[in-house]
Amino acid sequence: MSDQTPSRAQLRRTLRAQRRAVSAGTRRRATRGFARHLPGALGVRRFRHFGVYQAGDGELDPLPALAHSRFGEVALYLPVLDRVHRGRLHFHLWRRERRLKANRFGIGEPRRRERARAAWALDAILVPLVGFDDRGHRLGMGGGFYDRALADLARRPRRPRLIGVAFEFQRQPRLREAAWDQPLDQVVTDVRRYLLS
Repeated sequence: MSDQTPSRAQLRRTLRAQRRAVSAGTRRRATRGFARHLPGALGVRRFRHFGVYQAGDGELDPLPALAHSRFGEVALYLPVLDRVHRGRLHFHLWRRERRLKANRFGIGEPRRRERARAAWALDAILVPLVGFDDRGHRLGMGGGFYDRALADLARRPRRPRLIGVAFEFQRQPRLREAAWDQPLDQVVTDVRRYLLS
């Protein structure tokens, strides 16, 4: 790794600023592009329990893609911050007809604590990110919430498919690795999908 390579913190700041600067029109087109590519990334496998997220901080919004018929009978789960253990999150059932409430970061969570499901027990999780590379490494927001939630997947009886969600410009030639990184299986952008494993 060259000394010229920016640190993870520097790269995070740059990419977050770029992401927030995306215009409303470009964002709408990117959301439609992502929605076109997501079904192909899922293949023919059936998914019953699917982790999603509410976009914030300029993230690409994955929720319009869930209008696809593939998600008609799928139970959706949103990340919810643990009220007792700071820095941890859990996945709770999201009933789409019910309103959400904002957590301390302004991100929507189910108002009532619906049924929780462990990350390893989900079939797939759409994972937000700040940057990614072709080896499946993900640069997150820096809080470590997803890293902690996914940390013990290797010890579990099954593992969900981890699908990163990003704008194409978030792709990097190579990210500095961190010991806690959980590799992504795929990334779906507004332009294409990347199979990483």
